[in-house]
This record gives sequence, structure tokens and C-alpha cells, in this order.
Amino acid sequence: MRLTEDQIQSIRRIAADTAGPAATLRVFGSRLRDEAVGGDLDLLVELPQAVENPAALSARLATRISRTLHGRRVDVVLLAPNLRRLPIHEIALAEGQPI
Repeated sequence: MRLTEDQIQSIRRIAADTAGPAATLRVFGSRLRDEAVGGDLDLLVELPQAVENPAALSARLATRISRTLHGRRVDVVLLAPNLRRLPIHEIALAEGQPI
């Protein structure tokens, strides 16, 4: 995985502060391939409770995490009980690595 331990800790802290301490995180996509270079960070954020405004939460998380990663693009996919489950969720759950 192409994230340092410091970056992982920062991402966890931001997710807990923004989405709550029960949020769990999985990195999926190109950041899992050590031989790749560049690319964005694809992050699945799983929440046990309903999300009132998912677009705003996803944007806040992506912005805060991007700042911590010095402007690296971050794509946040939310999974919560009140959100429709899509094929991207299945890919992230199957291939993603928890952080």
C-alpha cells in the first residue's frame, strides 16, 4: 500500500473527527499497488448509522484528507444503512484493505 503510517493515522483521525469514531475505512484501487505511481486515493468509509447528508459528508472527508496528503485527489465512497448499495461498494469491500 502506498500510504505511510503517518498518513494512515492522519486519515483515521480525520475520519473519526468528521464521520464519527465508529467509522471504518478501507483503501481500494491503485493505492494498493506498490509498483504503481501517482493516482488518487480511493477510500470506502463504512458507517453503522444513517447519514443525513451524504454528499456533504463525502466532500468534507475528501477535502480534509486531500489537504493532509498535500493536494492528492481523494475519492470517498460512503456505505451506510440508509444509502443504496452499488457495485463500487462490492468492489471496495472485496478488494479494499482496512486501515
